[in-house]
Amino acid sequence: MTLNELRYIVAVAQERNFRRAAERCFVSQPALSLAIQKLEEELGVQLFERSRAEIKLTLVGNLVVEQAARVLDEAAKIRALANQGANQLAGPLKLGVIHTIGPYLLPSLIAALREIAPAMPLEVEEGTTANLEKQLRNSVLDVVIVALPFAIAGVQTTNLYDEPFVVVVPSHHAWADKEKVIPSELANEKVLLLNNSHCFSNQVLEACPELSRTGEVLQGNSLETIRNMVASGLGIAVLPASATSVNYRNPLLRVIPFIEPAPTRRVALAYRKSFSRPDVVAALVKATAAIESDFFLPIND
Repeated sequence: MTLNELRYIVAVAQERNFRRAAERCFVSQPALSLAIQKLEEELGVQLFERSRAEIKLTLVGNLVVEQAARVLDEAAKIRALANQGANQLAGPLKLGVIHTIGPYLLPSLIAALREIAPAMPLEVEEGTTANLEKQLRNSVLDVVIVALPFAIAGVQTTNLYDEPFVVVVPSHHAWADKEKVIPSELANEKVLLLNNSHCFSNQVLEACPELSRTGEVLQGNSLETIRNMVASGLGIAVLPASATSVNYRNPLLRVIPFIEPAPTRRVALAYRKSFSRPDVVAALVKATAAIESDFFLPIND
């Protein structure tokens, strides 16, 4: 059993395709298939169910792949320990970020990070919380930026900032001149939410429970889609405050804050407890704290 063989089975498990896994591992497909077959013979179990239509993990294969990902993670840690004194902020960082945070945080974060870690380019992956969780556990990503809660075994979180929610309405809406919104008032309106694959929609419903009981709710696939539907007059929406910055202003929309205390979400950095570059975590926290924004509020616990 070799580390390369473990890399191969993790790649196949993630890609669900031998050709793509081979390309990702920079080997030929026959070489990858032969190595996996050799490992299966050594272990005495079948790791994958192979068919023309798809590649599936067997029950034991799923357990072996999860352990293989942990072994690869520990191997990376050994390399880092063997190079004590090396700059942990040199080399690419695989960063995941959820859809409702990425577009609004990354431009400022990358600018701040360039000052702190100029030799650490980011390989960015946007996705839903569920997809990023899986990629983090399988070591496809090094760290992810998510909204809490994010309680995953073997994963540690560091809080970054709190962000309030705001209401956006069409410029001709009866609320256009309203100074503050009470969460319970949303139950009387047609409210646009993200579909259920996004944790943000659940956070809005938790902040405005009357909405889920009596309100009229329509769904969209992205915050930008929802913003455009509101501008067209289809309804109103709740957005994270950063999504209403000057770069996203629209004369057809009005932004209204909630009455205090406004509903908020807590944004955090998540990484495996075995992550071998702790200086990276510190750099990301420092870069986020350096961002000048009215929308990213310091945590006052």
